Amino acid sequence: MRLDKYLKVSRLIKRRTVANEACDGGRVMINDKPAKASTNVKVGDVITIGFGNKEVKVEVLDVQETVRKEEASEMFKYL
Repeated sequence: MRLDKYLKVSRLIKRRTVANEACDGGRVMINDKPAKASTNVKVGDVITIGFGNKEVKVEVLDVQETVRKEEASEMFKYL
């Protein structure tokens, strides 16, 4: 699954366009490497997102095309 779509489906970022802009701005890293929006996400990857002066680090536990709002937080775990 594409990184921008994963960020939206998992609800780490609310909209796909915002996720795309974050990737283009170099604020998203996968396994400590800068990632493009089209980068493929797989189980076990560590995603780091920079929000201003705060950083969110999560590990991918599940990759699904669609998921209900209540189950979105089960797709990743905070590190």
